[in-house]
Amino acid sequence: MPRYGLIDGLRGFFLVFMLINHLIFQGDYWMQQVNHNKLAFVEDAQGFVFLSGLMIGLVYGRKMLRSGYHEGRRQVWRRAFQLYRWAIGIVVAVLIARALLPGAPQAWGNWLGHTSLTGDPLRLAAIAAFLFQPTVMDILPQYVLYMLVAPPILRWCLDGRVVPVATASALLWIAGQLSMQRIVTDPVGQWVTAADGQGLRASFNLLGWQAVFFSGMIAGALTASGRVEWHRLFRADAATPAKVALAFCVFFAPLRLFSAYGRLPQWLIDKIDLLGIRGDFGPIYLVNFVAATVGLTWLLIAGADHHRAAVRRVAAATRGLFSLRFLRLLGRHSLHVYVWHVAIVYAAFYVDQRHGPFSQWLKTLTALAGVALLALPALWRERRA
Repeated sequence: MPRYGLIDGLRGFFLVFMLINHLIFQGDYWMQQVNHNKLAFVEDAQGFVFLSGLMIGLVYGRKMLRSGYHEGRRQVWRRAFQLYRWAIGIVVAVLIARALLPGAPQAWGNWLGHTSLTGDPLRLAAIAAFLFQPTVMDILPQYVLYMLVAPPILRWCLDGRVVPVATASALLWIAGQLSMQRIVTDPVGQWVTAADGQGLRASFNLLGWQAVFFSGMIAGALTASGRVEWHRLFRADAATPAKVALAFCVFFAPLRLFSAYGRLPQWLIDKIDLLGIRGDFGPIYLVNFVAATVGLTWLLIAGADHHRAAVRRVAAATRGLFSLRFLRLLGRHSLHVYVWHVAIVYAAFYVDQRHGPFSQWLKTLTALAGVALLALPALWRERRA
């Protein structure tokens, strides 16, 4: 298996479920109910952002150590601006489709507002500046923004200054929980408000979600610099971290399951809503994500050598899942696949709004076809290589 095969498989897994969750149909859609996010306050976006940060630390950390800081910074920024072009390109493509397809402005009205290529130039400028992010196009902009500030932070991590980086990240996360970003976003939002009444629009609080990206980058930088050997940290004969992580995951599972279907007392739902704000990456999401990450990491690294046969079987099944060639293919080209998934989601939503509602079997067939189509940009890029 390639050096980062399991990481690629994980990214591919998150992309598949991201597509399934983003496909919106009229009426029920059973595939969205058979999903890991119904058993944990852990979602595909968190895993995708974390692994993206991890790969920045691993890949560009090694390049920075080998070729120097300035060359490493140049490559990170070049990658960021490449992804910026992709992010803007998919918006332009959707807006062209909006102008050409009959009924598209109405079908995509909630997702795009009044945005059009010939409309308010202020809105177009806001999109170019990532201040207005159309629906399901919001992961890539935050990733680009994090990459722009990543080089000096990555250098500090490579130099061993992890504690001040982690401290700053923690303080920014707390600021995000206190909504302190509004000191900036409220006046900016008023400034870019267009005729449809929408101003600044983003699903993710950058102050909260940076903790996901930069924790991954810290882990990648520590690996690249050889400061941490994960096989020594996660061992089969030291399963305490995995047991603690499992305990937290078991605690959260019924809370997530029952809250998803409104089967909890209202006072408890209100408290979960307060502490589990997804857009802010609230405390419940943070704790559950850390537990799931620690548990899964231990299982992938040490589970195969555990003395219990059941643990070994679970570890083998988990490694087998994330080693699937299809998932690794998607993961190797994850950011291009993400952009392509936006086109699939918009196309499916348009057809459903114009010609739906459809039966369950047709929705299922559409979702499976969409998953298969995810591979197109990955196959195209590998053929070019």
